Amino acid sequence: MAGPEKLFEQRIKKYLDGIGAWYLKTYSNGVQRAGIPDLLICVNGHFVAVEVKAENGKPSALQIWNIDKIREAGGIAIVLYPDGFNEFKRLMVKLSEVKR
Repeated sequence: MAGPEKLFEQRIKKYLDGIGAWYLKTYSNGVQRAGIPDLLICVNGHFVAVEVKAENGKPSALQIWNIDKIREAGGIAIVLYPDGFNEFKRLMVKLSEVKR
């Protein structure tokens, strides 16, 4: 059975599918670099990286480092908890409306 983090991730992906966003689910499996955010998303030309956490989850130092590096490169990077999902949806709407 899927844990709370996996269920939340599925909810996020369903939402992204519904708005037509492109995304990639990453896996820390020895092939990909460790600490990369769970979801890499493109919305209307904007790069968004999301580290998905359950209510009580905590990002690792390496995850925080990668988030900081993405932000330094001009991307949007966040740690997303279930209580921030509505704010995340507002961000996606805003990004989809920004003229490029």
